[in-house]
Amino acid sequence: MRMRTTSRSATRRRGVIAVVVSVLACVFVATPSASAHGTIVGPATRAYQCWQDWGSQHTNPAMQQQDPTCYQAYQANADTMWNWMSALRDGLKGNFQAATPDGQLCSNALARNNSLNTPGKWRTTSVGSNFTMRLHDQASHGADYFKVYVSKNGFDPATQRLGWGNLDLVAQTGKYAPAKDITFNVQTNGSYRGHHVVFTIWQASHLDQAYMWCSDVNFG
Repeated sequence: MRMRTTSRSATRRRGVIAVVVSVLACVFVATPSASAHGTIVGPATRAYQCWQDWGSQHTNPAMQQQDPTCYQAYQANADTMWNWMSALRDGLKGNFQAATPDGQLCSNALARNNSLNTPGKWRTTSVGSNFTMRLHDQASHGADYFKVYVSKNGFDPATQRLGWGNLDLVAQTGKYAPAKDITFNVQTNGSYRGHHVVFTIWQASHLDQAYMWCSDVNFG
């Protein structure tokens, strides 16, 4: 009887260990897809700005009044901010406009990030007519190129969803070698004033992965 009880206990322990190992394996497999990418951190993209300003206090009721656009984004899907680095799509082959409907540019047409398309008074970064952009890439993918657009004069980010017809292409870069931080300069014609959207496409080098983001800026 003792040997049978011991055997049953050992079997139960092995079963528990197997379940724990299986769960941990799933966690470790899932983690890289959510963490090993990047975003434009300067001027901050919408998701990054919300995470940076409210990530440690996203349940603070003051957010509803102080930053209503981030509040609605957290209410819609907090994972949009936690995974600010993973707004990517595979296999677009450069056909960005055909694959991304008007009104879905800021979310990169990802349903889980749809709150980023919402018009409103998003917090802005002050820039001049010539400004520097900075990509922070946790996995150092490098870039085939970046395309940078600025919303046209007359477009109102507080009341309108961004479409392709609302954009002026102001810069397209060449290739960048893999690095955690990539910076490059953007020069505009100096005609922009007030709140505009800087829309950036990053074509990563390691695979056909396209990232698209909106950064809210204030041209002085």
